[in-house]
Amino acid sequence: MEDLILTMIVRLILPFIQIYGYYIIIHGHLSPGGGFPGGAIIGASMILFALAFNLKEGSNKISHDTSTLLESGGAFGFAALGFLGVFMGSNYLSNRAAGFPLGIPGNLISSGMIFLISIFIGVKVASTFITLFFNLVEGKTHD
Repeated sequence: MEDLILTMIVRLILPFIQIYGYYIIIHGHLSPGGGFPGGAIIGASMILFALAFNLKEGSNKISHDTSTLLESGGAFGFAALGFLGVFMGSNYLSNRAAGFPLGIPGNLISSGMIFLISIFIGVKVASTFITLFFNLVEGKTHD
């Protein structure tokens, strides 16, 4: 049986936790934070949802296939951005040296491709948290 107080509190605070996670990812190049902590916050919020309601409803919010796809997409996006610097004639993950416009310091888009790298890392970390949690709870192991 679900705990009414727990589910109401989670239902109330979950959107704020996720918005804060997105904020940490998006503003990671301007302040402490970035893709890893923001992704951890978003992943933990999905784990909180699954624990507060039930695992079946939690896995319905983001299926294992979707989580795996996001995990692979985040890793691929990060690697693709890294190779974009190589294709531009510079080093892997180079930013300014590869010719990416840096913008005006202090603005949201003011770091070249670091902004995009944080987003891909956030997607990767959040989906990894979710996948690990459900695999541990369901007792799945990979050989």
